[in-house]
Amino acid sequence: MKNTITVGLLGLGTVGSGVIEILHDHKERIQHRTGCEVTIKSVLVNNVEKPRELPDDSTNLTDRYEDITRDPEIDVVVEVMGGIDHTLTILLEAIQHGKHVVTANKDLIAQHGAELFAACQESGSDLYYEASVAAGVPIIRSIMDGLSSDRITKMMGIVNGTTNYIMTKMSQDGADFDSILKEAQDLGFAEADPTADVDGLDAARKMTILSILGFSMPFNLEDVEVKGIRGLSLSDIQYAEELGYRIKLIGIAENDVNGVSVSVEPTFLPATHPLSSVNDEFNAVYVYGDAVGETMFYGPGAGKLPTATAVVSDLIAVLKNIRLGTTGTAYVQPQFPKQVMPKDQQMTKKYIRLHVLDQTGMLMEITKIFAQYNISFDQIIQRSYEEDGERELMMVTHQVSEEDFSQAMKEIEQHHSVKSVESIFRVEGGS
Repeated sequence: MKNTITVGLLGLGTVGSGVIEILHDHKERIQHRTGCEVTIKSVLVNNVEKPRELPDDSTNLTDRYEDITRDPEIDVVVEVMGGIDHTLTILLEAIQHGKHVVTANKDLIAQHGAELFAACQESGSDLYYEASVAAGVPIIRSIMDGLSSDRITKMMGIVNGTTNYIMTKMSQDGADFDSILKEAQDLGFAEADPTADVDGLDAARKMTILSILGFSMPFNLEDVEVKGIRGLSLSDIQYAEELGYRIKLIGIAENDVNGVSVSVEPTFLPATHPLSSVNDEFNAVYVYGDAVGETMFYGPGAGKLPTATAVVSDLIAVLKNIRLGTTGTAYVQPQFPKQVMPKDQQMTKKYIRLHVLDQTGMLMEITKIFAQYNISFDQIIQRSYEEDGERELMMVTHQVSEEDFSQAMKEIEQHHSVKSVESIFRVEGGS
């Protein structure tokens, strides 16, 4: 039984420095919980000459990943440097050399998780990745352990802090998308290239991971319908408030007898829904289970110490497995084949904002088209437009299939009284 566990750290950026800080500051607590001491032997960095402050003088800096993956003294590799292809190569080599792996890399897990787990099963290694979704929110461990005896039917949540910050500020300050995005970049909440965040790709990768775990099916990123927040207007935020909703970028995964649907898109939520009050960079995931009912997990979705806390929690899980001799047994293959729900079985409510001509019979003609596809309405609002003879028309439907809605909108777009379709959003809940 080992009394000391040796770690190799890949990356010394924001999260990597947070991992070192927590392991140093909580050294005695971790040793008490696990029964062993944790030491960081080597850290992979881009520039070994750059001055850095490390709490332990015995920690080596290297720019060669082989110094970590092939070091027989290193038990666990902690990866917090990001990237996909090159990082995959490094971790596969580490696993082949018998290392256990802890990673915060959502992109890697979403795209190559199955390959990494297969390698771990062959070598008897552990792979943990709690920090890959919602940072300091322990949603992965909760699904794998706390809710493992239940059947999860739906998961929905705010899993991207950047977009939630932007949408919160647009709502509270009445500022437009571009100005709030620049503010978020200046504050460090958004990357210089915000594509993955604002186009919904980051959230889609996280929902891929949650869907695999929650429904025990081998999903991949291509199975997720994705729509980001580019083009989100203040008008829609204001109309949402008027209609009793708030707009959030929501990841939704649903499982019923017709299969599973997974999406990420701006969504109207009732103002009273718990997720509607999740603001700024915070994340939250709402889980529906047959037995437990509804539960919500909430906390900081980004940041140095919240993310590092999740990484170190995974490291502690690996340490306990090493001490107990149970490494390589945590992963369970998906139980069911993938079953994607057909479009004609995906039932949702929709919000539509149209720019139309103010003509007699216009509303009747538009609603008649929708009626041909069995689409009825919960709310309809008309507003004057800046141009004479034109109107804005806001409509919230009742439940409709994605297939029927798509077909109806093709006809609506061609109607002579419709100048443009300004926006379409999903609606959750409400009357």
